[in-house]
Amino acid sequence: MKATASADTLPPRGHNAKRTSIVEAAAAVFCREGFAGANIDLIAAEAGVSRQTVYNHHGDKEKLFAAVVRDLTERSNAGVFATLGTFPDRPADLEAELTAFAVRLNRNCICNREGKFLRKLIQAESERCPGLFADWREQGPGRTLSALAARFARLAHAGLVTLDDPDLAARQFLALIGADLQLTFLLGGTPSEDEVVRASANGVRSFLRAFARRPARSDRAAVPS
Repeated sequence: MKATASADTLPPRGHNAKRTSIVEAAAAVFCREGFAGANIDLIAAEAGVSRQTVYNHHGDKEKLFAAVVRDLTERSNAGVFATLGTFPDRPADLEAELTAFAVRLNRNCICNREGKFLRKLIQAESERCPGLFADWREQGPGRTLSALAARFARLAHAGLVTLDDPDLAARQFLALIGADLQLTFLLGGTPSEDEVVRASANGVRSFLRAFARRPARSDRAAVPS
């Protein structure tokens, strides 16, 4: 029978690789056990390192938790901004292209591992760590909403939507495309691809009912008598 390697007999890893593995293991443990239920020994075992290695890299459990939130936020932002780069600035079919964008945003940024872990941590620990999650709000959603609002402002400038407040439009767009996924998230599930597509389409349809440009009377073709 093949023996299982202990943390002390595993091949040596570089400083950055160890640090990354500790943060990833800690994210999984904090999400599964909660902050109170997690401990350094459990995180060390999951990361395949010694207890002392965790302390050497991150200090105590509180600092490690902060590192997890920071790492998840940075990874989530990378996915969000990559997806924002596919926003339909000059759409030939506004509803179809905005729906495809919403599907990508939901799939790549809301339903992925980072999105799932952040939701669980925020729901479970935001009251205990209000300052930490205030930083997350500024660095995560704050940056995302500003970037998305700028893109909707360009659509308004092109005459495709009518907006008084691009920031409000960005918030409502995100709320609408995720509305049909909330129950699945609340129950701890991961939406299926069909659910993501349907939620995205429903959200975009509702968004455009509120914000799509309505042609002025002078723009409408005359109806033959």
